[in-house]
Amino acid sequence: METFSKETTAYERASKRVKELKEFYGNLTSFCIVIPFLALLNIITAPGYLWFLWAMFGWGIGIAFHAVSIFGIGKSWEEKKIKELMDQERGKTKTL
Repeated sequence: METFSKETTAYERASKRVKELKEFYGNLTSFCIVIPFLALLNIITAPGYLWFLWAMFGWGIGIAFHAVSIFGIGKSWEEKKIKELMDQERGKTKTL
């Protein structure tokens, strides 16, 4: 029974991770499609002022933060820390 519970939990974590990755790559793909369109529209309509750069920088900052949360310090650090604290707690209960 315990093995089934561990497998279910692992599956749920993996499923959540895949969903997060899918959302990130969807966001990045949208960025790569929309920004060139906005740049072209900007150059055609008002070449004297490159307003599309504001959208590119704002959205780019959002993507950068999203990437850090997905690939950076975010989840893997949290999981390692949780495991470390759980191991410490198990050690305390075993010695008592």
